[in-house]
Amino acid sequence: MTKRDLVMRIADETGLIQQDVHAVIQKSLDYIVDALNEGDTVEFRNFGVFEVRERKQRIGRNPNKPEHVVTIPARKVVKFKPGKIMREKITGS
Repeated sequence: MTKRDLVMRIADETGLIQQDVHAVIQKSLDYIVDALNEGDTVEFRNFGVFEVRERKQRIGRNPNKPEHVVTIPARKVVKFKPGKIMREKITGS
């Protein structure tokens, strides 16, 4: 499902104009990104939690030339942990 598919589906079900729905979805996504950028955790009850975690620096090797060692720098990554209802619907348990 793309953002466009989501906009069309919500617009059809609610009777709202697609441009308005798109603006609300885009603004919501912008606020989520802003919060994560500031280091905050974004939690949607029964859906899931987005959080930023720091990956430590580590050593990597080229499988074709294992003698070449490359240092992979530390970086931030976004992790998502699904909520209880989402987990139950997807896994069936």
